[in-house]
Amino acid sequence: MEKTQKPILIAAAVSLLIIFFMSACGGTGSDDKKMTLMSQIPQNISPDLTYKSRDAITYAQEFAIDRYQEGYTLITISDGSRFLIVPDGKPTPTQLQNDITVINQPLDGIYLAASAVMDIFRALDGMDSIHFSGTKADDWYITEARIAMEAGNILYAGKYSEPDYEFILSQGCRLAVENGMITHSPEVGEKLKTLGIPVLIDHSSYEAHPLGRVEWIKVYGALLGKDELAQQLFDEQQSALNKLAQNTDDGNAKTVAFFYITANGAVNVRKSADYIPKLIELAGGKYIFDKLGDEEGSSFSMTMQMEEFYAAAKDADYLIYNSSIDGELDSIDALLQKSPLLGDFKAVQEGRVWCTTKNLYQELMSVGGMITDVNAMLTQDKAAETQYMYLLD
Repeated sequence: MEKTQKPILIAAAVSLLIIFFMSACGGTGSDDKKMTLMSQIPQNISPDLTYKSRDAITYAQEFAIDRYQEGYTLITISDGSRFLIVPDGKPTPTQLQNDITVINQPLDGIYLAASAVMDIFRALDGMDSIHFSGTKADDWYITEARIAMEAGNILYAGKYSEPDYEFILSQGCRLAVENGMITHSPEVGEKLKTLGIPVLIDHSSYEAHPLGRVEWIKVYGALLGKDELAQQLFDEQQSALNKLAQNTDDGNAKTVAFFYITANGAVNVRKSADYIPKLIELAGGKYIFDKLGDEEGSSFSMTMQMEEFYAAAKDADYLIYNSSIDGELDSIDALLQKSPLLGDFKAVQEGRVWCTTKNLYQELMSVGGMITDVNAMLTQDKAAETQYMYLLD
């Protein structure tokens, strides 16, 4: 019996070791599958289409755009979904690969559940393509979106997890633009597809580089037939970044903590692989947490106890309070009401506490402005004039 068990035990141990080392290296296979998908050049998707080229993408890693003769465009998303944009007046190609969803231009009747994308449509002057919103009028900080809903030009059709299927179908919805939260309600996406409504999941929030998020304007520019404007707007953001004096790694960069206090008194912070730490770095600062959290996974924030945050961030040069969850603060006293322990922090004692404005997360195109704001905070200190955050008194 013992001789029989020993080889089995050894084999099991070897298997466990293999699994361990694959996990340690991130070897789930999902990254390899994604890299393979995004690197493939889809030349032969239909006998009617002649391939031209792939667009140059500077920072984004979650999409690809391929061009074909006569104005046809293929958008590939990192989740495996593919969308062929058919120019106005052009026929749908025959024998098209069956995983490709066809979207005919001009595009309208969009149900927008990904609220951050509204800012892109605003920048592209494409809000008239949006007929339905997953956000109520009172919850929009983008003035144009709120006005459009109050005027009845954009209609509330239920939040992402509970859309009014009958309503949006009867009103001619032609595309649902969702954010990553839809993956927690997969039945919603399947129901929309069953009704003949294509679903595009926006992955801009998965981009590690701040300008990778902004570069998603090229996806929506392609959908709306506004490629040149999309490129121009992206170039403007990139130019704003290039104008900033880059901080050299000389060990003297000012340290910054970005956080908010949860309802139970814990602290929510961004993981080191998130775009906010990269934004701080690009602005010339140093995020207080060097190696916080795994780079894998869809969540780029985490919660820690106040004691742990205290130990790591007590001596940070600057604090930036994230107002996206519980609203803006009006004073340092309001911050201390959330946790008196923050009174010991160097930044609190020296009056270097800032708070983001509520519109920051709905304005995806604000990334360049936010980098500029953080740079101004670091270089001009309390005299800084900023747009997306403000100094607490």
